[in-house]
Amino acid sequence: MAMSHRLDGRVSIVTGGGHGIGKVYCQGLAAEGSAVVVAEIDGDAAERVAADLRAAGAKAIEVATDVADEQSTQRMAAHTLSAFGRIDVLVNNAAVFATIPISRVPLEQISVAEWDLVMSVNLRGIFLACKAVLPVMRQQEYGKIINISSGTALSGSPTRIHYTTSKGGVLSFTRTLAREVGRSGIRVNAIAPGSTLSEENPTEDILRMRNAPVGDRALQRVQLPADLVGAVVFLASAESDFITGQTLVVDGGATMH
Repeated sequence: MAMSHRLDGRVSIVTGGGHGIGKVYCQGLAAEGSAVVVAEIDGDAAERVAADLRAAGAKAIEVATDVADEQSTQRMAAHTLSAFGRIDVLVNNAAVFATIPISRVPLEQISVAEWDLVMSVNLRGIFLACKAVLPVMRQQEYGKIINISSGTALSGSPTRIHYTTSKGGVLSFTRTLAREVGRSGIRVNAIAPGSTLSEENPTEDILRMRNAPVGDRALQRVQLPADLVGAVVFLASAESDFITGQTLVVDGGATMH
């Protein structure tokens, strides 16, 4: 694994790190020298990703984590501290959308149970993961929190109002937390990806869905997980130390603000 060492000595947690984009975030952070904690509700997937990272020369552990459960996120932080002694970066990537599919229907057809599921993972999960790591980051007087939102939070997206609403909440959460923790040397930023071909075995329907936004982009091609790694590494590194409370849109120029 080639390393450019921008994150040497750092320890990064990636929630939802066992599949799709989260897996690629883990690989990108490890390639920059960070130790990586693969926090994933699918424990087998987390174990595979961590083992692959270790085989490539990185420091990595897996922690089975349900971000919607407070005890689980507290264990995530405790295991990280036990293994590596610090927590520098938290990438809040876990979400209900791709790996755990949701309905694509009008508001009236969304059940209360599905609405609550999306909010419990996509919003409460970020709250609980931050709550678990912030005491450590405050003690260190250093930390980088990177919340993964979505371009749909900026543009709206019919037939998935529960997902879009949750991702809009991520943006408000990011700005507010950045105000709360800045004096402790903690930076909090968000990334808003465009529709990304993150599925590991995409069907023809998924491929059509991921190709649909191409015409709206200044850079007219399908977005891939690798397109997001640079933004995550930048926000995790010292290069972004004077940036906080911001949203970086990575969607090939579909949304410009």
